[in-house]
Amino acid sequence: MAALTPQRIKALDQNVVNKIAAGEIIVAPVNALKELIENSVDAGATSIEITIKDGGLKLLQITDNGSGINREDLPILCERFTTSKLKKFEDLEEMQTYGFRGEALASISMIAHLTVTTKTKDSNCAWRAVYADGKLAPPKPGQSPDPKPCAGRQGTQITVEDLFYNTPSRRRAFRSASEEYSKILDVVGRYAVHCNGVAFSCKKHGDTDVGVSTTSTASLVDRIRRIHGSAVANELIEFEVSNIPLAFTSKGMLSNANYHVKKTTLLLFINGRAVESTAIRKAIDATYSTFLPKGGHPFVYLSIEIEPKRVDVNVHPTKREVNFLHEDEIIEKIAAAIQEKLASVDTSRSYALTQTLLHGTQAAQQTPPVTRRGQDTATRQQRDLAGNAGPSSSSRPQAKKPYENNTVRVDHRDQKITSMLQPITRDSGAAGAGAGVTEYEYDDGRKWEEVKYSTIKSLRQQVRGSAHGGLAELFLNHIYVGLVDAHKRLAAVQHGVKLYLIDYAAVCYEMFYQIGLSDFRNFGHIRFNPPLPVRDLLKIAADEERALSDGTAQSKASNGKDSNISRADRRGGSSDDRDDDDVVMDEADMQTGSSEAFDWEGATETIEQVLMDKRVMLRDYFSLEINDDGELVSIPLLLKGYSPSLGKLPMFLLRLGPNVDWNNELECFETFLRELALFYVPEPLAPGDGEGDGAEEELETSPAAARRKEVAVAVESVVFPAFRKRLIPTNELLGSVTEIANLKGLYRIFERSC
Repeated sequence: MAALTPQRIKALDQNVVNKIAAGEIIVAPVNALKELIENSVDAGATSIEITIKDGGLKLLQITDNGSGINREDLPILCERFTTSKLKKFEDLEEMQTYGFRGEALASISMIAHLTVTTKTKDSNCAWRAVYADGKLAPPKPGQSPDPKPCAGRQGTQITVEDLFYNTPSRRRAFRSASEEYSKILDVVGRYAVHCNGVAFSCKKHGDTDVGVSTTSTASLVDRIRRIHGSAVANELIEFEVSNIPLAFTSKGMLSNANYHVKKTTLLLFINGRAVESTAIRKAIDATYSTFLPKGGHPFVYLSIEIEPKRVDVNVHPTKREVNFLHEDEIIEKIAAAIQEKLASVDTSRSYALTQTLLHGTQAAQQTPPVTRRGQDTATRQQRDLAGNAGPSSSSRPQAKKPYENNTVRVDHRDQKITSMLQPITRDSGAAGAGAGVTEYEYDDGRKWEEVKYSTIKSLRQQVRGSAHGGLAELFLNHIYVGLVDAHKRLAAVQHGVKLYLIDYAAVCYEMFYQIGLSDFRNFGHIRFNPPLPVRDLLKIAADEERALSDGTAQSKASNGKDSNISRADRRGGSSDDRDDDDVVMDEADMQTGSSEAFDWEGATETIEQVLMDKRVMLRDYFSLEINDDGELVSIPLLLKGYSPSLGKLPMFLLRLGPNVDWNNELECFETFLRELALFYVPEPLAPGDGEGDGAEEELETSPAAARRKEVAVAVESVVFPAFRKRLIPTNELLGSVTEIANLKGLYRIFERSC
């Protein structure tokens, strides 16, 4: 077979290029309208009128009273990349207007008949211009393409007719004009809510009824009322949060716990742009899941202002999405503030409505509560909570009663009194390291250091790549039941109708490692006053290893692992939980079962020297500060409200010598953060073995009992709530979660036995 002749590469005709670009920017009539609305707002308009025909495909007209367009600028108005808002590429970093690329009108003129009528304040008359393929075109054959003077008011009117007339395949893709009109009303409604001081109206051509109508003097609540109804407007609460280090401010309106619908309504604006964000939507849904019934979703209007140079507005052709720095941290701050706001007003919930959930209560016997929303709304929500769908209980069949094995006996939204207890903060130094006072410093207003290291980003990507969807759902929506065994570090949680046993040591190990990655260079501090000598701490750990190393081989043979993490975190616990993984000795020396051949003094001196040599990096990256005198000044604080066992501090420092790869950046960061996570894992607490009343009383007042109480409260009120917010469950945690009860399965067993 003859060889094929290579085809020559040719540049596309500019007209084809322009039509391809137009198809990327103007996907549907709603995209064209969004661009035109943003241009009108940028022009300072206080009134915007919109007329639609056939869903915008036949006619899309927008009239504003803005500054207008100069007559001299009309010839190049619809050429590509002509703009008054961008002069050099660096201006993108400070972009504060809606439009900037100069592609909207150019793209529209490529796929529609475009007419622009405009008048500036200083002009004696208005000017009308017709465009085709980005250039001025004659209104009729044989006429001049130059703009024509005409009568008109100040502002601009843009008329788009026969959209996609020259791309029939795109035109045929739109099946329903009413569906396109609904999308247009949604976009107009979003900007009508957000744009304070701007009046909006949108209607179909020839109709007297207006689909959207707001006045320029209406308040935010009134605008929401006009667009989304009184049911939501009467249940709104104001919301605002800001953070100086992250350079953002967020404010808006949230529906409270009295209001819920089947689908989340999120009006999201970032630096004034109507955008979408799956991450923000999921965070809001997760936050509201604690306050709303199952299947209920909120209404949220959220406006986020971020320092312009931290936002990339040019990542999507239609500007539907934006990228911004510290996205995870900002979302976390917003979600936490929303949760706090909802919790603070949760007492206003109409609890009378929930009476229909009680066993044996008839909805028809209750008097609908009178709320600000009015009788109809209250009755409708009462029906929703009761599980009924019709207009009245007398005119419809009763809802089908759910099977008992599909119901949960306890409402997971009920708050336990123990969740109100705060973890105990102990002011004590490391065990055996001399008396000292620990000071916990966690400054939310500190300057956030941006992480640009590719190694950290790579490690974060590894975590995200190993995420397990099923476990993520469990940890996001779990209900903490209680601590089962503080020695084996097991706790019970409920998810749906299932009960699980969680090895919280293994989960903590993974979570604290992930916190180390996400908060790299931005940790809080646990400060020691006075500072602790590093050499003394290393000597304590070395003495412990020397005393226990002779029994290492025997303990390895007799003890199995009950957690999927190394047992090095168990320093301060009982010595019979040890494993060869814990020992810092050389492997050859461990095989002899004796520590005599190992130079512990030389090892501690070497480790001390390593830590001194690396103290600048340890301070800047990990908030682990060692002064010039070889004293430990501070260690990192990973989780606000939780402090690790300082009895494990000597072994933590000792392990930093042989277990951290100091020669490779990625390995160094990973191994250090793994050791730090191991140090933060709650230690196993031996159960009390006192006998008799006197022994039990002594046990309750002992330091061990105080620590057990401290850990129990911290696990419930700090650690497990942190699992919801900070943990990305990975595949490695599958072995740390065990299903121990299933309500459906139990019912099947009972049915067979009857």
